[in-house]
Amino acid sequence: MAQPPVPALKEWAVIVDALVSGAQIVDLRKGGIREEGRHFSLRAPRLWLYSSYEHQRPQLLKPEWRARLQGIVDDAPPPGMLRVEAWADIVAAATVSTPDGLGPIEDELIWTREYAEQRLHWKPKHPLWVLALRTYRLEEPLLVPWREEYRGCTSWVDLLDLPPDPAALPATPALDDAAFEARLRALRAALPHPFAPPMVAATP
Repeated sequence: MAQPPVPALKEWAVIVDALVSGAQIVDLRKGGIREEGRHFSLRAPRLWLYSSYEHQRPQLLKPEWRARLQGIVDDAPPPGMLRVEAWADIVAAATVSTPDGLGPIEDELIWTREYAEQRLHWKPKHPLWVLALRTYRLEEPLLVPWREEYRGCTSWVDLLDLPPDPAALPATPALDDAAFEARLRALRAALPHPFAPPMVAATP
């Protein structure tokens, strides 16, 4: 049986830039307004990274990243197109339910602590997911048409014009093996709950 296409995780373009550059190896997810069930769940352990240019606000970023945001916006793909530059494997995941859980990983985030806490407190009945991502930059970015069905506040998007598996394309890891493993060990030690391999939600 053929495997389903790899989905894309939609995130701010500046966060994708941080993941691709190795400045950040985590992403925080709570689920978007259009999310199925109104909460986040893991659809796949491997994902494309979808750079979204909407809702990016410099005041929600740490100072050293505010200056980079405008250059990232200026480098956006042409209207009607979507540029995919990277993909990632989710190598571990945990959930955080209190602000104390964010403190130990604050240095791994380019968001301000205040904005990270806003993500935590939104829909307080659901925990905040912390995903550890091993990110790979494609040697040749893919430029594909943007489609109306990609619109909206949702974590996952099925991109219709991409190869089924990004690992088949030439790519370079954001961090080498030793550097990534050192960062991952530090995250495992910092988080108050087990940082375990991801459990992907069952699909109907």
